[in-house]
Amino acid sequence: MRWNGQAINHDDGALPGLGLPGLRTAGLLRTVRSPEFAGVTFHEVLAKSALSKVPAASQMPFKWTVNPYRGCSHACTYCVDPSTLVLMADGRQKQIRDVMVGDRIVGTERDGTYRRFVETEVLARWGTVKHAYRVTLEDGTEIVASGDHRFLTERGWKYVAPLPKGDGQRPYLTTNNRLQGFGLGMVADAYTAPPESADYRRGYLTGMIRRDGMLFEGTYPRKRGGTTRVTMFRLALADEEALSRSQSYLAVSGVATDRRPFAIATEKRRAMHGIFTAKRANFAAIHEIIEWPDLPNRDWYTGFLAGIFDAEGGCDGQILRISNSDDRMLSTTMKAMDVLGIPHVREPANKIGVADIRVIGGLSSRRRFFALTNPAITRKLKIIGAAVKTSVSLRVVSIESLGGDSEMVDITTGTGDFIANGVISHNCFARPTHEYLDLDSGHDFDSQVVVKVNADQVLRAELAKPSWTHEAVALGTNTDPYQRAEGRYKLMPGIISALADSGTPFSILTKGTLLRRDLPLLTQAAERVDVGLGVSLAFADSPAGKELQQAVEPGTPTPRARLDLIRAIRATGLPCGVMVAPVLPWLTDSLAHLERLLDDLVDAGATGVTVLPLHLRPGAREWYLGWLERDHPHLVEGYGRVYARGAYAHKGYRDWLWERVRPLIAERGLGGAAMHRVRPAGAHESGQHVEGDYPRGAFSGVRADGTGAASLVADVGSETLF
Repeated sequence: MRWNGQAINHDDGALPGLGLPGLRTAGLLRTVRSPEFAGVTFHEVLAKSALSKVPAASQMPFKWTVNPYRGCSHACTYCVDPSTLVLMADGRQKQIRDVMVGDRIVGTERDGTYRRFVETEVLARWGTVKHAYRVTLEDGTEIVASGDHRFLTERGWKYVAPLPKGDGQRPYLTTNNRLQGFGLGMVADAYTAPPESADYRRGYLTGMIRRDGMLFEGTYPRKRGGTTRVTMFRLALADEEALSRSQSYLAVSGVATDRRPFAIATEKRRAMHGIFTAKRANFAAIHEIIEWPDLPNRDWYTGFLAGIFDAEGGCDGQILRISNSDDRMLSTTMKAMDVLGIPHVREPANKIGVADIRVIGGLSSRRRFFALTNPAITRKLKIIGAAVKTSVSLRVVSIESLGGDSEMVDITTGTGDFIANGVISHNCFARPTHEYLDLDSGHDFDSQVVVKVNADQVLRAELAKPSWTHEAVALGTNTDPYQRAEGRYKLMPGIISALADSGTPFSILTKGTLLRRDLPLLTQAAERVDVGLGVSLAFADSPAGKELQQAVEPGTPTPRARLDLIRAIRATGLPCGVMVAPVLPWLTDSLAHLERLLDDLVDAGATGVTVLPLHLRPGAREWYLGWLERDHPHLVEGYGRVYARGAYAHKGYRDWLWERVRPLIAERGLGGAAMHRVRPAGAHESGQHVEGDYPRGAFSGVRADGTGAASLVADVGSETLF
C-alpha cells in the first residue's frame, strides 16, 4: 500500500499494515508535510492500543513496550536536482525525475584494486525539498544537490557541505577534491538525446546507407525486345534498433519500405532482417537524401556520426572506433568529430585499405560521443564491467549555495550508488523495518513516519484497567521516542505522566538529546516509580570518532551532544546507563578508541556501561557491508569471517572483545556486566552464568549490581540500523 494518495484530513479507514499487533489503529487521521521536516511525511493515526507485549522468544528483560512512532526522522536525506542525468544500464541517460522503481541503472562495485561499473536496480524513489547547492567541476560539469548528498572523491565519500556550526564535523567537498567518474564536460546541457531534426535524420541515413545500404540500378533487355530499367534499395542489419530507426526516418521523408528476413542465424552470425523498395520514386528519393550537402550543419554532422557508428562503429572494451575504406567517409567522420569537439585520431589503413577513426580521451570522450550523437544500437553503448578511470579533470572549482530550498529527487539502488551527471553519487540505503506497514524498506523508514497522536490517552486508559499488573515498560526498543518528530508532536510528556500516575516503572533508551526537555517531568516521575534512562553512544568525541559517527549514523546527535545529555541527566540525580553499541570490528574496537570513549563516559557521570558488538540484521547487513566496501574495502574480507554465520559476530570475536572491555570497565568503576552475549537456550533455567546485562540505571528493574536482566538485546534502538 502506498501513501501517495493520502491527503490532509483524508480518512480511508483502517490502512493495510496498521492493524497488526502492536500497531492497532482506527485509521489514518491525516497526512502532514512540514517545511521544518523537508522530505518527511507524517501519517497521524488514532491508535486503539499503546502497550505492546514483547514476545517471550525475544529474550528482552521487559514484557511491555510503548512506541509512539513507527519510522525515524533522525536520518538525513540525500538528494539531487530533478534534472540530474542518471546513467541507465543500457548506456543511455535519463533525468532522475523520470527514473522509476525497478529501472536498471549503472552503479559501481569494488573489484580488487579497481572499482567497476555494474548493473543495479532502483529499489526506491522519492522527492523532497532541501537547501540547494551547485557543485561546479573543472571540466564544466555542474550538479545541484543538497548539502547532505555525497560524492566519491579521490579521498573517499564526501558531503557537499559541512554540518551547521556547532553540530559537529563531517568530511565535505573542497576545491582540493576531485570527483570520480567521467563528467559531462562543457556541453552538459546537450547531454540529452539530440533533436531528431530533418538534418539529423538525413545525416543519419547518409552514414548508415552509404556504409551498409545497397542502391542498385540497371538496364536489362526484354525477351520480346527493348529494355527495362530496374531499381532496388536494400538495407540489411542484425540490429533491430538501427533497422527500425532507418525505416522510420525514410518513412518521414516519404519513402515506404517493406521489411522481411534476409539471412538466417548460424553459429557464427546473427539472423538479419532487411528493408526493401524497388519503386523508382523511392530509389530517387533515397539518392537525394544521402547526397553530400554543400554546407552541412551541426545537426547533420551529429546524425552522420550516429549513422556511421551504428553501421560500422564499435566500442569494444575501452576503445571506440569507426572503420571504413572510403576517404570521403573517413574525412567526413573526422570533420564531424571536430565540429562536436570529440578528440580522435586516424590510424593507418590495414592491408586491405580499411582505416580506423579512434576516439581518444578515455571514458569521458566516449560518453560524450554517445550522449551527443545518440546512436540507435544499445548494445554498443554499455559500459558494464568497465573500470572506473577518471580521464578528465573533475576537480571541484566551486560549491555555492543557491540561497534557498529546491525540489529534489533521490533513489535507493542495489549498489548504494548511481552515476549522476557523470560522477559517482551516493544514495540513501534501504532498511526493512517498515515493511510490516506495506511501506518500502528504503526511504520510507526515514520519510514516512507513522505517529500515534493519541498514544498518551490510550496508554492512560490501558494502565487504568484492573488487569494491569504494573510490570516495567520500556520505550525506545524499536524506534527512538525522542527522534526529531517528538519536537513537533510532544507525545512523551503525556506518556511519562500516564506511566508515573499509574505506578508503572519505565525505562527510556534514546540517542536523541530532546530528552533534556522532559528532565523535570522525569525527575518528578522518579519520586513515584522506578525510572531507568539509557543513552546509546558508540563513538568517541574525537575528530575520527565524529567522522565515523556521521558516516554510519547520519542525522543523529554528535558524540559530544550525547555526552552533554548524560551530564544533564546525572545533574538531576537520575541514573543513566550507556549502551556502547554497536562496536564496529577494526573501526571502533581498538584499545585507544574504547579507552577514550569510556573515559568520556566516566567524566560525564554514566552509572553503567554495556558494550554490544555490531549486529547485522537482514537489511542492515546489506547497508553496512555496502558502505564498508566503498569506504573501507580492505576490511571486507575480515567482516566476511566475523559474520559468516549470520547476524551475530563470531563467538571468537565476541570472546576477544569481552576480554578486552572487561578490565576497562572494571578499572573505571562502571560495574555490572560489560557486554551482551548470546544467551544459550534455557541458560537461566539451567543455572548457567550469562555474561552481559543492561548497564546500571538504563532499565527499571535492573538491580544496582547490574544483574537481574536478560543478556542479549541486539535490537534495542533499532533506528541505529545495527
